[in-house]
Order: sequence, then structure tokens, then C-alpha cells
Amino acid sequence: MIIFAILITLLILLFTGVPIFAGLTLFGGALLLMTQGNFGPITDVVFHEVNRYLLVAIPLFGFMANIMIRGRVVDDLYDTAYTFTRHLPGGLAVATILACTVFAAISGSSVATAMTIGAVAIPQMLRFGYDERLAYGVVAAGGTLGILIPPSGPMILYGVTTDTSIGGLFMGGIIPGAVLAGVFILWAVVRSALSGNMQREKMASLREMVIALRKSFWSILMPVFVLGGMYAGIFTATEAAAAGAWLALIITIFIYRTVGWRDIWFSAQESARMSAMLFMILAGATVFSHVLTKMRVPQQLVESLVAADLGTIGFVIVMMVMILILGMFLESVAIILITAPVILPAMIHLGIDPVWYGVLLVVNLEMAMITPPVGMNLFTIKAITAAPMGRIVAGSAPYVVLMLVVMILLIAFPQIVLWLPSRLM
Repeated sequence: MIIFAILITLLILLFTGVPIFAGLTLFGGALLLMTQGNFGPITDVVFHEVNRYLLVAIPLFGFMANIMIRGRVVDDLYDTAYTFTRHLPGGLAVATILACTVFAAISGSSVATAMTIGAVAIPQMLRFGYDERLAYGVVAAGGTLGILIPPSGPMILYGVTTDTSIGGLFMGGIIPGAVLAGVFILWAVVRSALSGNMQREKMASLREMVIALRKSFWSILMPVFVLGGMYAGIFTATEAAAAGAWLALIITIFIYRTVGWRDIWFSAQESARMSAMLFMILAGATVFSHVLTKMRVPQQLVESLVAADLGTIGFVIVMMVMILILGMFLESVAIILITAPVILPAMIHLGIDPVWYGVLLVVNLEMAMITPPVGMNLFTIKAITAAPMGRIVAGSAPYVVLMLVVMILLIAFPQIVLWLPSRLM
């Protein structure tokens, strides 16, 4: 089938080390020349795709996250989580997952979550006698929550690419994110209780808990303010990102007093760099998807699926297996932008809810973050600790299995994803 020949050729090109945006643009342009002899109105197509109001949310959420990281707000967040969990088996591991969960709702980035929380949590866990594989695995897996719990950059890109409600995707990710965090916590507690070789402290008093909550009030307020305002209809997704960026500045400049003009400049610079990279990949993916449409590849895919009679669940399972394999080699952004436009007509034909599929896609991409050989969170942990990659992978492996179990649960019971969006929207 022509779609598989095109995708395999593209993957081979990307594996040669060509930047993703260049590979998509050059390959798409070459296909256009081969099929119609000219580029046609491709510049108008690309401009239309990247000239979207919703995309402004990506640099704004990135700026908000960078400001909160540079303001060292995460230190209080981690201390508060540990105050509430220190009496449990694996209390530090549980605190790490809780801190990752809240920070994910601030940063929207898996790598930023793993790096920021890991720099604080891993030395602490090792000092308290935790098995190093548990310490590495908890941070690597907890970091993946950054792209599932809103705000999420990949969800925004998927929503823009498929014209799906960003608010619906954000709401759809909340319960699965909480379920996944709960499963991670349960695993950490059981594993720690069975090993029993780490230090534990007595349960915190009510006074200690209140003091801890007071210290981390502003870091907890951030996701409540941003997401609550959006779900209450006060903000759109883009306005919520702008409001969150302003609140981050107010918290770090006037309350924590840890951010100066230099930090603001570097945060803006980093946000612009990340956004420019994403938008260049989006432009390349637009060229690629445009030529596939010209070649009637999506229509052929729909016809093949109808002939195969896979049904909704069969189609979703086939796509999840394919994306799981792609995730071992490609970045999540590339996977979204390569696959989503191609399969969208098939999803519409089969009546698949795009919010449900989008959340399943993001859970799958989370697995990719801790799956070798190109698991970004694995390399992030290695950068923090300089530990052998084999130990990091061994520590993360159980969490891949846990994510797979949760994804199967979400496929079997779509209402876990769709219940909250149906109630709030």
C-alpha cells in the first residue's frame, strides 16, 4: 500500500539524522514535484496552518513554566508533598509522583517535569536508602505526566491539527492523569513495602501539614487558576496561558523574589526557541500532509479500513500499536503531526471521538518518553545522575507496563476520558 511505502521512506530519511522539520518539508516537496510537477499554493497552505490564534498558547505556557522553574517554586511543592507522605512506605517516592503531578499542571512538559523534580528528588531518595532503580523509574515515569495533565503542548498540537476542542482535550486528560498517578503511587508503595530497606519518618502533625500547605500555596494555586479559569469559561486556552504567565511573574518577582530581569529574558528566549522549533516542524508536517491529500492517501486509507472491517476498537488498537513502535524512534511532536492528518478521515468515518483518541495518543506518547532507544526522559535522568543507562531503563520498565494497562483500560472504558468533558462542556 502506498501509505506504508511513503511512511517507511520518510522514517528512513529521518533516521539518517536529518532534522525533522527539514525531512518533512524536503520529502513533501519532492513528492509534490513528482506528482504534479510544481509546488502549487504550498506557501499559502503553510501560512494558513501556522497562522492560528490557538498556537499562541504554546510559547505562553512555555514562558510560564520557565519562570516557575527559574523561580524555584518547585522546592516548596516537593517539601509539601513529602510532609504529607513521609510516614508511608516509599514516602519520598510518593511525594515525587505527587510533585510531578502538580508540576505537570504548571509546565506541560515531560522533560521539564523530570528534570526539575528529579534534581530535587533523586539525591534525597538515594540518601534515604532507596533502591536507585526505584528512584530513577519514579522520576522518569512521573515526568511523563507532563504531557497528559493539562496544560499539554502535544494536546494543543493535536487539537490544532485535527480541529479538536483544546478545552475538551485538557478536561479529557485530567481523570486519566489522576488514574495514572494513582497507579504509579500504588506501585511505589507496594514495591517499597516489600523491599523495606529505606528510612521512614513519623506521620506529620496537623500543624506541620498546614504550614507546608501555606508554603506551597502559590505553586498549587497556579494550575487551579489557569485550568479553573478556562473550565469556568473565563479564559480561552490562549488567554489562560497569558494569564498564567502573568501570575507566574507576579509570584516569582513579588512573592518569592527569586526572578530578575535576566531570568525573564532567558525564560522568554527559551520559550521562543522551543516554540520556533515546534512551529517549524508543524510547517514541515503541513507540507507533508498537503501532498498526501493531493495523492488521495487518506481516502485510500479509509477505503482500506472499510474493506478490512476492523471496526472502531480494531482500528484504535492497530493505531496504538503503530504509534508505540514509532514512539521508540521519533519524538512525540513528529508522531502527532505525521499521523493525525492522515488518519483523521478514517476517524470521522468510524465515528471515533477525537478527544478519546487524543488522550489515548498522549498516553501512548508517554510510554515513548521512557522507552528506549529514544526515550527523552531516560536521557534526562542520565543527564541529572550520570547513572548507567541500563539501570535507568530497568527502573522505568515496570512503569511502561503500568501505562500499557491504563491505556487498555481507557480503550475498554472510553467514559473515563469522556465523562468530564461531557459534564463541563
